Amino acid sequence: MQNKKILITGAGFLGSNLARRLLNENGNGGNEVSLFIKKDTDLSRIKEIIGNKNLRIIEGNLLNKDDVEKAVKNKDYLFHFTWQTDLKKSILQPFEDLNNDLGGLINILEICRKFNPKIKIVFPSTVTVIGNASQLPSDEQEKENPLSAYDLNKLVAEKYLQLYYKTYGIKSCVLRLSNVFGEYQKTNNPNRGVLNFMIGRALRNEPLTVYGDGNWIRDYCYVQNYIDAFILAAESENTNGEIYVLGSGEGRTFNEVVEKIKNIVKNLTEKVVLIEHVEFPESEHEINKRNFVANYNKFKNATGWFPKISFDEGLRKTIEFYTNKLQ
Repeated sequence: MQNKKILITGAGFLGSNLARRLLNENGNGGNEVSLFIKKDTDLSRIKEIIGNKNLRIIEGNLLNKDDVEKAVKNKDYLFHFTWQTDLKKSILQPFEDLNNDLGGLINILEICRKFNPKIKIVFPSTVTVIGNASQLPSDEQEKENPLSAYDLNKLVAEKYLQLYYKTYGIKSCVLRLSNVFGEYQKTNNPNRGVLNFMIGRALRNEPLTVYGDGNWIRDYCYVQNYIDAFILAAESENTNGEIYVLGSGEGRTFNEVVEKIKNIVKNLTEKVVLIEHVEFPESEHEINKRNFVANYNKFKNATGWFPKISFDEGLRKTIEFYTNKLQ
């Protein structure tokens, strides 16, 4: 992806990593990247690229038609990452998610329809829109059965994107992501990014708390593999109007994962990390007890994508990053 005009909504975990990649890979003569953010957004994740002459910071509200119109005009690609990601909050405050997340997406689609119908939108959804997988590995044929407001809103967003593609020709691609971890995700949020949260606890000399027997299986994929996927999804004409399941394709028990975190942290810092098992809290949502492994063959066949960085390498890179950052 070179010499393109790109809009990214949000400067969070995914948005900051994508912006950094798009700017750094092409130097100062490459892409023009615009970050659409709310006023008073924390920009600490992108502080080292703020001075890049090809980066634009646009403050605005996704519900404001004028703000969105100015942002999307003349853009080649839109990566829509602004979304409320806390599952528990989505249950406690459903109207907030409905208004801001889905309202913001519909406003984007309407503005694109009127002012930039040639743009392509890439949207990260979640594999949890299917609820509990009927088989492992799991692919796009799974029946959709969202178990939370967060998952339901993601699914509705998918449907809106497909509707605008079929009705108005607004190109889009949806990537349903399995568990993602990596640099620039918060390490102190127990409700989002479980691996990063555990890495943070280990580096702060806090025990790694495992719910239940810890034998539930998940598919954890390093963030830079997903950044590859976002770029390929945008560039490929094969992905227009499509939905894909993404992950590493490998399942790991949570016991295995926390053991690896413990060993890498000890190797890097000599800290002794304790692992403790407790009962699943009654308040914990059913979706957090599921098993999942992704079958990403559909996306691989469409774009050639596969996870280039292994789980072990990605985990070590992430822990090294936070070891330096948290010291």
